[in-house]
Amino acid sequence: MAEVKLPIEDETLDIETGEPQVQESSDEESRPDIPSELNILPLRDSVIYPMLIAPLSVAREAGVQLIDESIVGNNRVIGVVAQRQPQDENPGFDDVYDYGCAVIIRTLVKMPDAVRLIVQGVSRFRIVERIHEAPYLRAKIEVLDEITSPLEKSEEVEALRRSVAALFEQAIRLSPQLPDELRTLTQAVQETNVMTDLVAAHMTLSVEDKQKILETAEIQERLRALLEMLSKEVRVLELTSKVQSEVNTELSKSQREYYLREQLKAIQRELGEVDDRTEELDELRQKMDESQMSAEALKEANREYDRLRRMNPGAPEYTVARTYIDWMISMPWGKSTDDNLDLAHVKEVLDHDHFGLDKIKERIIEFLAVRIVKADGKIRQPILCFAGPPGVGKTSLGKSIAQAMGRKYGRISLGGMRDEAEIRGHRRTYIGALPGQIIQGLRRAETNNPVFVLDEIDKLGSDFRGDPSSALLEVLDPEQNSTFRDHYLDVPFDLSKVFFITTANRLDTIPPALRDRMEIIELGGYTEEEKIEIAERHLTPKQVDEHGLKPSQIGFKRESIQRLVRFYTREAGVRNLEREIGSVTRRATRMFAEGHKGKVTVTPKFVESVLGAPRFIQDEVVSREMTPGTAVGLAWTPVGGEVLFIETAKMPGHKGLIVTGQLGDVMKESVTAALSYVRSHADTLNINPDFYDKMEIHVHVPAGSVPKDGPSAGVTMLTALTSLLTNRKVKPRLAMTGEITLSGQVLPVGGIKEKVLAANRAGVNTLIMPDQNEKDYLEDVPPEIRERLKAHFVKHAEQVLRLALEKPTKSN
Repeated sequence: MAEVKLPIEDETLDIETGEPQVQESSDEESRPDIPSELNILPLRDSVIYPMLIAPLSVAREAGVQLIDESIVGNNRVIGVVAQRQPQDENPGFDDVYDYGCAVIIRTLVKMPDAVRLIVQGVSRFRIVERIHEAPYLRAKIEVLDEITSPLEKSEEVEALRRSVAALFEQAIRLSPQLPDELRTLTQAVQETNVMTDLVAAHMTLSVEDKQKILETAEIQERLRALLEMLSKEVRVLELTSKVQSEVNTELSKSQREYYLREQLKAIQRELGEVDDRTEELDELRQKMDESQMSAEALKEANREYDRLRRMNPGAPEYTVARTYIDWMISMPWGKSTDDNLDLAHVKEVLDHDHFGLDKIKERIIEFLAVRIVKADGKIRQPILCFAGPPGVGKTSLGKSIAQAMGRKYGRISLGGMRDEAEIRGHRRTYIGALPGQIIQGLRRAETNNPVFVLDEIDKLGSDFRGDPSSALLEVLDPEQNSTFRDHYLDVPFDLSKVFFITTANRLDTIPPALRDRMEIIELGGYTEEEKIEIAERHLTPKQVDEHGLKPSQIGFKRESIQRLVRFYTREAGVRNLEREIGSVTRRATRMFAEGHKGKVTVTPKFVESVLGAPRFIQDEVVSREMTPGTAVGLAWTPVGGEVLFIETAKMPGHKGLIVTGQLGDVMKESVTAALSYVRSHADTLNINPDFYDKMEIHVHVPAGSVPKDGPSAGVTMLTALTSLLTNRKVKPRLAMTGEITLSGQVLPVGGIKEKVLAANRAGVNTLIMPDQNEKDYLEDVPPEIRERLKAHFVKHAEQVLRLALEKPTKSN
C-alpha cells in the first residue's frame, strides 16, 4: 500500500465517523486558484459543497487515472460532479449534472482495490465547454461566486436561517441516524452560506435535492429550498416516530397483560380458584382425550392446543385455532352404529317405504347377509349409483335404506356444484375457512358409518375453482377413502365405513373414471299398475295428512286413481301424480271448510270436475291415422320413454333428402343410412331404381320444437321410407326400435324398459326390437306388461320390413 501525504492546511477530518467536515478557517488567502479547465470526477450518490471536507473512494479505471495524472501534474484541484444515474459505470457529460464543486485533494492513499482520498470543497462551478470524455472527463468551467443578499433583505435571511436551524435540530432529535453532536453546528458556523451547505450535506436528502441546493447560488433562494426540504423530512420523521411509538406501546401493553395474567393464574392457583378460560381449556383437553382420534390427528390437535394455551384470547388467531380444535373434537373418529342384521325386518321396512325396486332391495339384503357370515375382518362398503328418471324414488330410497339398516342418514346435493373446496374444504389460511361437505355431513350424522347420499352426481360442474368430480374420485374409491384428507382438517379421516349412495338421471354426463368406481343400478319407470299401487299405499295417505284431513273424511276409488295415471300424467315417476292427487285433495279440503258434512268419495267424475278435461290420450297410436310413409318408433329420454311418429312424403324435384323436426346429427345419419339401404335394395323391395332422380323425399318427426337425437330410430326410418316408396301401410298398433347399418343389420339399443312402458301407455300391442335386447326385455319389463304385448326380436332389416308392413295389394 502506497501513501502520498500531501500538506494540509487546517485539516479537520473526523477519521472515526467519516462524516464531511467544515473548514472553519475563512481566510480567503488559503483558497487555491481554480484553473479554467478542470478534470471532472463523477460521483455516485454524493454531492460535495464548498468549504466541506469529505472522504472519497475511487475505484473506476478512468477515475484512478484522473487522480494519478492530476497529482503528477502538481494539480491538486479537480472538479467533482454527481451522476444522474448511479448505476452508470462509464458516465459521459450527458450522464452527469452541469453544476459541481471544485475540490482540492488533501490526502491520497492507494489501496489494492481503490484510491482513497480526502478532499475539501473550494467553490461551485458550472461546465461551459466539454473538452474530452476519454480517458476521463475534462471541461472548461465557470466559477460561481457566492451571491450575498442586499442589506434590506438581511432580516429575511436571518429568519430563514433560524427556521432552518430549528428544523435541523428537530430532525436530529427525531432521526436515530443523526448524532446529537450535530446540534451545535448551526450555532458554531457563522457564515449563512456555509451553514446552509453543511445542513444539506448532513441531511438524508436525495441526490436531486442536494444538487438543487448546490446549483442555487443566491443565498435567500437556497435557504428557501432547504427549508422546504427540511419541512418535508421532519414531517416524515414525525410520522415514523409516531408509528414506532404506537407499535412499542401495543407491544408493551400485550407484554404487561401477559405478565399480569400469569400472576393472576398463580394467585388463583394459590387460592384454589380457576378462571373461565382455564376451565374452558381443561374442558377442551378432556374432550380431546375422549374423542378417540387417530394418532396423527391427536398430534395435530395437541399442536394447536398448545398454541391456544399460549395465545391471548383477544388475538385474531385465537378464534381460528379454537374453531379448528372444536371441529377435530366433534368429528366421529370412533363413533359408529351397529347394523340391524335381521334380514326379515330390513325387507319389511324397505317394502313398507317403497313399492317395487326389487334389484336394490336384494342388493341391500345381500350386503347385510355378508355382514352376518363374515363376522371378523374388514367389510368393504358398497358404493351404489341409482340411475333413473326423476320421481322414481332414488333419493327417498337412501333414507329408507338407512332406516332399515339402523344407520344415521346424511345427504348433500351436488347439482350445480363447481368448487372443489365444497368436497375437500378450504385451507385454514383463508378467512372463514370450513371443511368440505363430506366432513360436515359426517359431523352432522355424528357417526363414521352413516348412509351418505350424494344427490344429482350427474349435474356436477367445473370452472376455474376446480373440478368437484375429480375430488370425488378419492371419496368414492374404497382403496383410497380410508385416508381421505380434508384441506381444513389436514389429517386423514377414514371414509371406508360410510355407505355411499349416489343418484343420477343420466350416466353419460358422469366422467368415466368416476362412473367406474360405482356399482350402477338402473331404476326404470313405473308401470301403470305400480303407479296405482304407490298412489294407494303412499301418495294418497300422505296428501290427506298434509291437507289436514282424516282417512274417514275422504276416500279414493281405484278407478279414479287409474284415471289420474292414464289421462292426467305422463311420466316415468310419480311426482306429477302426487301433485294431481294433492289438487283433488285440496278441493275436498275446501268443501269441508265451506261446511260440507259427510265423507267425500273421489270418483272419475269428481276428478274431471276438479282437473278439467283429460290432458293426454291413452291410446295415442290408435287415434293416429297410419298412412303409407308413417311409422311408430320408440325413444328414451331422461324423464322416461316416448313414442315417436315418423312421417315421410315424396314429391317431384331434384333436391334429394329433406329432414326436419330438430333432429340431431346421429338421427340425421340414421335417415341417410336407411335411405341408402333402400336405394341399394330397390329391386328386392320392388321399388323403381331411379326414384331418387325424379323426386324429393321429406322426412319429418313431429313435435318439431323438441330436440331429438340417437341411433335407435334407424329401423323406424327404414320402415317409413319403404312404406312410402312401396305404398304399403305399417301394421296398426305396431312400434319398433333399433339401430340400422348400411348392410341391414339391426343393432341393440338402450332404455328397453322405458320404451316398452311408453309403448304400452300409447296403445301399442306389437313390438319389433333387436335380437340382442331380448334379455333386457325379459329381465326388466314386468310380466303383466309382457302379457299384453307381442314382441318380435330381429337381426336384419328384411325381418323388420316383413313384420312391419302390410302385404302388398294388387294395386301396389
